[in-house]
Amino acid sequence: MTKTAKSILSDVFGYTEFRGHQEEVIAAAMAGRDSLVLQPTGGGKSLCYQIPALLGDGLVLVVSPLIALMQDQVTALEQFGIDAAYLNSTLTSAAQREVIERLRNGQLQLLYVAPERLMQVRTLEQLKTCNVVLIAIDEAHCVSQWGHDFRVDYLSLGELARHFPGVPRMALTATATAQARSEIVERLELVDAEHFVAGFDRPNIRYLVQSKLDAKRQLLDFLSDHQGDAGIVYCMSRKKTEATAEWLIAKGFDALPYHAGLDAATRARHQGRFLSDDGVVIVATIAFGMGIDKPDVRFIAHLDLPKSMESYYQETGRAGRDGLPANAWMVYGLQDVVRLRQMVDASTADEMHKRRQRVNLDDLLGWCEVTECRRRSLLAYFGDVLDEDCGNCDICLTPPDVFDGTEVAQKILSTVYRTGQRFGAMHVIDVLMGKDTDKVRQHGHESLSVYGIGSELGQQQWRSILRQLVVLGFLSVDTAGYGAIQLTEKSRPLLRGEVELPLRRDFLIVRKAKTRKAERKVIIVDAQDNDLWEALRDCRKRIADDKNVPPYVIFHDATLMQMAADKPQTSDAFLQISGVGQTKLERYGPAFLEVVRLAEA
Repeated sequence: MTKTAKSILSDVFGYTEFRGHQEEVIAAAMAGRDSLVLQPTGGGKSLCYQIPALLGDGLVLVVSPLIALMQDQVTALEQFGIDAAYLNSTLTSAAQREVIERLRNGQLQLLYVAPERLMQVRTLEQLKTCNVVLIAIDEAHCVSQWGHDFRVDYLSLGELARHFPGVPRMALTATATAQARSEIVERLELVDAEHFVAGFDRPNIRYLVQSKLDAKRQLLDFLSDHQGDAGIVYCMSRKKTEATAEWLIAKGFDALPYHAGLDAATRARHQGRFLSDDGVVIVATIAFGMGIDKPDVRFIAHLDLPKSMESYYQETGRAGRDGLPANAWMVYGLQDVVRLRQMVDASTADEMHKRRQRVNLDDLLGWCEVTECRRRSLLAYFGDVLDEDCGNCDICLTPPDVFDGTEVAQKILSTVYRTGQRFGAMHVIDVLMGKDTDKVRQHGHESLSVYGIGSELGQQQWRSILRQLVVLGFLSVDTAGYGAIQLTEKSRPLLRGEVELPLRRDFLIVRKAKTRKAERKVIIVDAQDNDLWEALRDCRKRIADDKNVPPYVIFHDATLMQMAADKPQTSDAFLQISGVGQTKLERYGPAFLEVVRLAEA
């Protein structure tokens, strides 16, 4: 019986139907044509080159930068009875000699190899003696400077066209904009390549983005719905990775750190536990995740901003590979913006690459601040179209509160100007709020006309507004200096009142302690009331400590939340708050009413 792609799909891999463009991609490879294949994570890219290996009589060469992926796929293929192997630095000399001997004897159908190893003269000469029928280049976005991880070693892979003339090449990736796709084809020197681009949408993933107010409290609230789930928490630095893992362990999570600074044995042990055990949370830098095929990752959390939309899409795509519901959650703040821009400016890359990195970061920041369906905006970035709102992102589920921010924006711009455009965000906000600090007095800023003009808002609110002005291009950060906030040309018409500026009002999410029935409740406090919320909590804590009782015995969080929202000024108004009875009015009313009055003064 003649083997066909469909029969191999069924008989070897156990699937009845191809997905997306798989069948067309395989047909192009078997016809000797180059191709560019873009399918989302979990879309079945590997079958596009594995099935051709079983249809022909030669060797399919798979170029991959990911040792973990090589090992996982070879192990899986061996379980199907397929002759596969890999060549990378993890093999002993004896094991490498065994793989090379199998190559010489024509005993391999697939060989996985890293680009660094492949382009060595000795390796190329060995492979030229084999009957190579297809070269698959996985993670092909690495050849593109627009990709999420600029991979210099990939740039020489265009030479494969001359080393293996007539052998079709297949470039595969889960993430690439139209610009990146063009660059992949150009750098790999693909000839008349057919483009097979599947949709980017991962409808099972819920996208959630919050401004960074109290990152640990926000993370804990998010994870309260993921007790016992496997997930990944991404941090920017190795130090933060380890500190966050320790903190999660103290909070009852089975958490492990993972970053390039750990020794190989520790990384392997932690990755092994993540893959084999249930409910393990890996806290990692981007060194973790690529090539991980674990299907039941239920959440991806970012405590720091990634570098680009491509990075974000790649990293969040590691969740929900099984098609079941998963969450992609992220918090970000002004410091993330400053830090990433400083990293770009300090890098040794050429100026063109730096400009591209800045554009990538600005695109991501703009997406963070959108006020319409987040999924539609994400897909639009990659040139994909969603005809209607998804109903499964934070914007659709809880539409943001947008307000006319023209006046508050003018106050910030004026303060930046009056203080000489030489100071960072915190000092600008201190002047706005009229704070009496050593730095304010040192520079005589208490005598400025803008001193205290923003006392009606709290620090978190001003940080939110300032962050939005930076993202929207009305302010810039001098990353080459000390992070000074400066005006841009775009700020002039706003200062003159020639334009109106809608801004989003951020929310603070606070977690309530679980009841005996493990019920979870999220309390949402308008960020504009955050300072009052904290003052009410402090008042409750002082009274509770004085009476030696738990704070909730005084008032529940829900009661304080309503106080912060309603801001009662009289005993009668205080009595209307849910959870306030006559006795508590008499005992605690005066203290809490005083807190509210001071906040409103």
